[in-house]
Amino acid sequence: MTATEAAFGPLFVSGAPVPPSGYAPAPMELTILMPCLNEARTLPACIAKAKAFLARSGIDGEILIGDNGSTDGSREVAEGLGARVVRVEQRGYGAALLGGIAAARGRFVIMGDGDDSYDFSRLDGFVDALRSGADLVMGNRFRGGILPGAMPPLHRYLGNPVLSLVGRVFFRVDVGDFHCGLRGFRRDRMLKLGLASPGMEFATEMVAKAALARYDIREVPTTLSPDGRNRPPHLRTWRDGWRHLIFMLLFTPRWLFLFPGLLLTAVGAVGLAWLARGPIVFEYVGLDVHSMLYFSAALILGTQMVQFAVLAKWMAALAGIVDEPTWIVAAKRFARVEWGLALGFFVFVAGLAWSAELFATWRGAGYSSLDPQSMMRSVIPAVTMMILGVQAMAGSLLAGAVQLAWKALKSR
Repeated sequence: MTATEAAFGPLFVSGAPVPPSGYAPAPMELTILMPCLNEARTLPACIAKAKAFLARSGIDGEILIGDNGSTDGSREVAEGLGARVVRVEQRGYGAALLGGIAAARGRFVIMGDGDDSYDFSRLDGFVDALRSGADLVMGNRFRGGILPGAMPPLHRYLGNPVLSLVGRVFFRVDVGDFHCGLRGFRRDRMLKLGLASPGMEFATEMVAKAALARYDIREVPTTLSPDGRNRPPHLRTWRDGWRHLIFMLLFTPRWLFLFPGLLLTAVGAVGLAWLARGPIVFEYVGLDVHSMLYFSAALILGTQMVQFAVLAKWMAALAGIVDEPTWIVAAKRFARVEWGLALGFFVFVAGLAWSAELFATWRGAGYSSLDPQSMMRSVIPAVTMMILGVQAMAGSLLAGAVQLAWKALKSR
């Protein structure tokens, strides 16, 4: 896994449907898209409601089914009812939607599950918001109403509220229902985001990347009804909930790496400097040279995490995933790989010189007459400096290699 993938999620997934880089202007206004895997029981009701909406509103549109390998006759049912079907070979909720978005003919796309839990006859709020300039319009089931039996209590009172709160904090976007399956968007704007997640985390990827790209995101109240399936849902509570959470963490390096890294760096540096002067004795516990090892580890790990967060953010800006923060714009004026190498080399040599001085002192004392505790009080900071220096040089080389690789890719 590359650093960019680790920090921002899988940008390119092997085998996932890839939207075309260039496409003709949309011939119609709206595509109503439904991902499908064995939904023959509920597709007739969903398609009938979607057709009723198009007829009532007078919108020039189509009904598109992204079929993900159904074996229950879903494709035949959909085509018999006048819907267009695109077959998506790669399995997964996200893969089915990516295939549908790539094949959509509408300027706007409204997507929703084909299990009859959403009312496709009431899409006016989505269309109005899209026509007025919104890039992404999210349904909000908590504002629109959740009918009895439509959502398990664990999802309603814990899973969705917690994950939505995390999403609002991490991505600074006012979305109250991060995982509502009914949402609309401008197709051209969504294609530019490079969406690629084949699984359920696609729902999070769409909102996260739209927020990072500073798209106009709005919400409309949406009613959730009990689905019409006679089988268990495809969603797996704990597995998919964890995938959503880790995806949000990986997309926000400041929460996963920067803030914890800064905390570890501060604690490690203060503790190491304090104990280098002598042991610290509290009322019930004392800290001595052994504790210095843990503070040293905290400092090293913390600086690694901060370095990774900075590199990940910089690579995301380089790739155009996010806008360049002001600190990157300012750093471009003076930041050079050579300067990072020089700084790291200076720190490494300083630690090495300190270690050489300690060794000379030890040798001059006959290798055995010095107090081990006193020696370690200096050895540990010296070795820490050597590690930090090598770490800074390695990070600078990585940054330079990524920049050269990106320039080579752009020049193709």
